[in-house]
Amino acid sequence: MKFFIDTANLEEIHEARSLGMLDGITTNPSLISKESVSNQKEIRSHYLSICHLLKNEEDISAEVISTNYEDMVKEGEELSLVHPRIIVKIPMTQDGIKSINFLSKKGIKTNCTLVFSEGQSILAAKSGAYYVSPFIGRIDDISYNGLHLIKNIKKIYENYNFKTRILAASIRTPLHIIECSKIGIYAVTSPIQVIKNLLRNPLTDIGLDKFMKDYKNKII
Repeated sequence: MKFFIDTANLEEIHEARSLGMLDGITTNPSLISKESVSNQKEIRSHYLSICHLLKNEEDISAEVISTNYEDMVKEGEELSLVHPRIIVKIPMTQDGIKSINFLSKKGIKTNCTLVFSEGQSILAAKSGAYYVSPFIGRIDDISYNGLHLIKNIKKIYENYNFKTRILAASIRTPLHIIECSKIGIYAVTSPIQVIKNLLRNPLTDIGLDKFMKDYKNKII
């Protein structure tokens, strides 16, 4: 299973790399807004800085801020030229699907984001998206089952041999990650803290504390 970090923060990317848990990066306009950038030139430069931190096998999803077809395509083409590791992230809208179809035919990899239904996931795959990003946590927020959606998408993609990779997004808890691994999802993208929470178990803390106390009592 691939671990993508949902961030635009360089320090968090360094931390994820030090843990050996960095397979890729996803960003969005909300995450970019938290960084010290104020215009499109600085945003492009920030994306480039992220790319320079990544190895050859890793990529970063950089999202367009345009909402109409013509501007999405133009922005997508410009983003793809910033660095070969950039995946153009495009929202699930009618113009978004048209843009994904156009860019995919030009050999530009895309990530279809803000996916909340099986039907949307089918359109993403049919349009040639490299990744599809279903939002688990946000579906749970409205009393539906995000993991059930992920299972259905995987089944549909297997039925028709779609090549689009499922990148489970809006990961809120370690349980989301564990359940996605059971389903066999290609990758999850989450804040680094959620991944770090996989480390936590009170029995580990209790066991380590006992080992140290026994050692000190014996040696000292």
